[in-house]
Amino acid sequence: MMTLRDRIAAALKLAMKTKDAARLSTLRLITAAIKDRDIAARGEGNDAGVSDAEILGILGRMVRQRQESALAYEEGGRLDLAEKERAETAVIEEFLPRPLSEAEVEAAVAAAIAEAGATSIRDMGRVMAALKARHMGQMDFGAIGPMVKARLG
Repeated sequence: MMTLRDRIAAALKLAMKTKDAARLSTLRLITAAIKDRDIAARGEGNDAGVSDAEILGILGRMVRQRQESALAYEEGGRLDLAEKERAETAVIEEFLPRPLSEAEVEAAVAAAIAEAGATSIRDMGRVMAALKARHMGQMDFGAIGPMVKARLG
């Protein structure tokens, strides 16, 4: 099975061959972000570079940044720039796993709480860590935090 890194490299080569400039630009941004993290990982003694899970985290952050930028551009009346951010988001999301449905998110939260043996708000960190380990890129952790808090509170 191809790793996430391999899939991104293959998409980059294809974009070069087809001369898809917008897609190529976004794929190069992804590659650069991964390389930056690889360099930092080597500095921390991890010569293997970043794992697929860490790459999912990088991609998730890139999507969030672009969504926030698109909103800001829309509010500022710059629809051309907002559209560019949305196009980049679509390319990045191709490499993320399918987002979980609301029911799947609720089931995942319930399972993580049960698995962590969480009984109070003090256990929230363990629950969130379990969710991030299993579902990176599949759910919005900013929205999940309050849901976990409500169930533990």
